[in-house]
Amino acid sequence: MEFKEVVKNRYSCKKYSDRQVEAEKLTAILNAGRLAPTAKNLQEQRIYVLQSPEALEKIDAVTPCRYGAPTVLVVAFNSKNVFTYPGGKRDSGVEDATIVASHMILAAADEGVDSCWVNFLDPEKTAEILGLPADEEVLMVMDLGYAAEGTGPLPNHSSRKALEETVTFL
Repeated sequence: MEFKEVVKNRYSCKKYSDRQVEAEKLTAILNAGRLAPTAKNLQEQRIYVLQSPEALEKIDAVTPCRYGAPTVLVVAFNSKNVFTYPGGKRDSGVEDATIVASHMILAAADEGVDSCWVNFLDPEKTAEILGLPADEEVLMVMDLGYAAEGTGPLPNHSSRKALEETVTFL
């Protein structure tokens, strides 16, 4: 699919069928995250793939937003392996993990796999319930799967502000 079409047509799926994501498609999605740029190429992201009933139950305990997805990716980053920006007030962890997640969401759309970025959860509780290392921070979870029949974008999906309302040339 052309990149412009991927960006235009991708939407947050809110209801999934029970059809599993094929291993080769999941690998392509994960590789897109692996190839994403990170500050100083530190590659501090950690992706956890949840597919077992037990793992999915743990996600269901921290968010109501799995929407029946058969696969969930937990995107985290190692907070001890980030680049600290000049001034010392910010570091690259959240934005690097966001770039990784964005690459995977777009790769999923390119593979014909539906997704939803979920941040309606407590990151610390999510890390705890999954038993993640203490130095890893959860950014978000990503539902992956195939839309249930009759599911599609929300009615306002194509509604966008004019470019002039969101961009300023200085």
